[in-house]
Amino acid sequence: MPEFGGQCGDGMNYSSKLDKDHAEPAGEVGVVTHDADDAFEPSAARGSWRLIGIGIAAAFALLVAIWLYLHLGQSAEDADAAAEQVPVVTVVRPGRSTVVGTITATGTLAARRGMPVGSVGEGGEVRAVLVEPGDWVKAGQTLAVVDRSVQVQQQASQAAQIRAAQADARLAQSNLDRALQLVDRGFISKADVDRLTATRDAALANVEIARASLRQLQAQAARLNIVAPAAGLVLERNVEPGQVVGGGSSVLFRLAKDGQMELLANLGEDDLARVSVGARAEVTPVGSDRAFSGEVWQVAPVIDPSSRQGTARIALAYDPALRPGGFASATLNSGTLVAPMLPESAIQSDDKGSYVYVVGKDDRVMRRSVKTGIVTARGIVISQGLAGDERVVLRAGGFLNPQDKVKPQLAGTDG
Repeated sequence: MPEFGGQCGDGMNYSSKLDKDHAEPAGEVGVVTHDADDAFEPSAARGSWRLIGIGIAAAFALLVAIWLYLHLGQSAEDADAAAEQVPVVTVVRPGRSTVVGTITATGTLAARRGMPVGSVGEGGEVRAVLVEPGDWVKAGQTLAVVDRSVQVQQQASQAAQIRAAQADARLAQSNLDRALQLVDRGFISKADVDRLTATRDAALANVEIARASLRQLQAQAARLNIVAPAAGLVLERNVEPGQVVGGGSSVLFRLAKDGQMELLANLGEDDLARVSVGARAEVTPVGSDRAFSGEVWQVAPVIDPSSRQGTARIALAYDPALRPGGFASATLNSGTLVAPMLPESAIQSDDKGSYVYVVGKDDRVMRRSVKTGIVTARGIVISQGLAGDERVVLRAGGFLNPQDKVKPQLAGTDG
């Protein structure tokens, strides 16, 4: 029994040793096993979890790599695409050019010296009208004849008065002559001679009075006729035979002195300040392709407060195509000026006015408000807004926005 117990004790000691040896690692993960099979299972589990962790880490690293590749690569591609999408625009430096200034205006044609003609006499019934619109007349020429039958009778009566006064004057002179022959003989006193002399003088004065009255009647009769005050062109006729006219009647005829015409050109304040007397102008009536040369002979000294415009009067020689009251356009020479000039394609406009796009040093476009001036065959003058050394977008400005990045290419170069 003791031996069995000893063997048994050794076996137990050996088993206990194995349990002790395998128990120490298991204690690290909090698992205590009591046999060989149970001791092997924790080691296998630990290896599986390690492999799973390694796989998860590798997958995470792979995902991070893929994300970095996609995003960093896409950013580079976007940058390249953005660089490729920057538009190429043609720019021009306008500089400053000497331009012959011209001003365009419109206005109404009129007689330069219009002459309204009416009745200046006592008036009466119009017997005949001798002229028509478009006729040329001389100074003093009769335009219309007014009935003068009453005036003729008055003149005849006055002529008779003259003859009666002349007879009285002859009688008074004869009486005085006879008295002078008798005064030396003492038959006539000196007082009688003085009385007869005064009678003779009064008779002669009456003759002059009668003659003056006749001349007055003749002048009044002559004023009945309506005559031209000066040579010119008849523009209007406002009287007909049978019409009764008088000193207070309206205008019966309207003449253009010497047929001279003019254009009343309406100009803004700025343009009016640039026009001077003597400036040459070309006038084209509406409906005509002919241009008539003229000259500014008067610039209005005042501005209409309602329209903010003034009038430049352009003298024109007579031509049948220049009809008073008609509408016409004019191009006036206003001297020369030095300013930048751009083609029409470079100038944009909206409700804020005209503007251009200027390319800055960073190749970004900026909107620049401008004021346009004279339009010539070479382009449009920029009177305000540009110095001339800017890089101005020549075309396609309508597709740009302020601060857009562009690639400028100077006009006339290959880029």
